[in-house]
Amino acid sequence: MDKLADSLRRSPELFPHALDAVGDTMKFVRLQRTDYDAASFLDERVLTPRTGISIVPWADAAQAIAAAGLEERCHFIFHIGHVGSTLLSRLLGAVPSVLSVREPLVLRTLSQVRGSTARVPWAEDGHAFEAHLCGCLKLLSRTFEAPQMAIVKATSFVSEMAAELLSRRSSPKAVLMYVSAESYLATVFGGPNSRREAALLAPSRWQRLQRRVGALPSTTAPVGEGETLAMSWACEMAGLTAAAGMAGERALRLDFDRFLAEPARWLGAVCRHVDLQTSAAELDALLAGPLMRSYSKGLEHAYDASLRTDVLNHARHVHGLEIRRGLRWLDRLAAGHAALGGVLAFAGSPTT
Repeated sequence: MDKLADSLRRSPELFPHALDAVGDTMKFVRLQRTDYDAASFLDERVLTPRTGISIVPWADAAQAIAAAGLEERCHFIFHIGHVGSTLLSRLLGAVPSVLSVREPLVLRTLSQVRGSTARVPWAEDGHAFEAHLCGCLKLLSRTFEAPQMAIVKATSFVSEMAAELLSRRSSPKAVLMYVSAESYLATVFGGPNSRREAALLAPSRWQRLQRRVGALPSTTAPVGEGETLAMSWACEMAGLTAAAGMAGERALRLDFDRFLAEPARWLGAVCRHVDLQTSAAELDALLAGPLMRSYSKGLEHAYDASLRTDVLNHARHVHGLEIRRGLRWLDRLAAGHAALGGVLAFAGSPTT
C-alpha cells in the first residue's frame, strides 16, 4: 500500500485508466507526459501492447489516495461534442503551467453509473459514490510539476453531471463549449462518423432530455435525422445550461464559432478565466503554430477554420431541408417547455 501511495504522490504517471463499476476495482496504467500530450482520448485508445497495467480493489486504491494526501484541484472543459473542445484542450496544454487531461474514461464511467438504472451497489449509496468521485478527481488533479494545473476535458455526455462537479468544495472553474443549433446540425451532417455516433446515442439522449425537462408526449419524439440531431443538441445543451446556472462566474461560456472568428480574444479570455499567466505574444505564438492548422483528434491531418467553413456550407447545401426540420422541431418544443426555452436562450442565438 505504501508503494502505491508513494507512486500516486510522486506524479500522475500512474494514471487511473478505468473503474470497473461491477467489480469495484481500479485499473492503473503507466503514462509519460508525452502520452498525455499525444492522447486525444484517455480511454482504450491510449493503450498499447507495451502499456504497464495494474488492477487493484477500489478499497486499496482509496486507502492509497488518502495516504498520499492528494488534493482535488482540477478545472474542466465541458462541451456538447464537435465544438472544438479538443483544440482548446491542446492549446491550453501547450502552456507550460497546464496539464491537459482529455476525456478520462473514469469520468465517463461515473457519469454512466450515476444515470443508470442497473444496480451498482456503491453507486446507489450517496456516501460511497462521493468517495469514488472524490478519489478519481484527486487522481486526475495531479500534475508533473508543482506549479501546473490539471484541466480535464470531459466527454460530452459527462456534462450531464457538470453542475454536480462544479458544485464541489474545491470550487473548480470550467469552460462551457457549444455552438448554435444550426451550426451543430451542419457540423454533424458534415461528418459520416458523427452521424453514426449521433444515431447510436439518440435513445439515451432522448431519455436524458426528458429527465431534465419532464416527460414529453410521444407525439413530440423526433422523427427523421434533422429532428434527432436537434434533440441531441438540446440534450447536451441542457447539461451546460444547468452547469452555468449553478457555477455563475466560475463558468465561462464559449461559442466555438465566435472563438474561430476571434481566437486571440477568446483564448486570452479562457486563460484569464483559469488564472493562467500568459502574455499576448505567447498566445499569438500558439495561434500561429500548427495546432490551428491540424485536426485536433488526428494531428497528422490538415484542418483549419477555412476548411471547416467549407464542410459546414456543403452540409447546409446538401442537408438544408433536414436542418430546417430540426430547427423547427426545436422551436415547437421550446414553445411549450420553459426549460427548453432556457436552453435556446443560453446559446445566445436564434435557431432559425
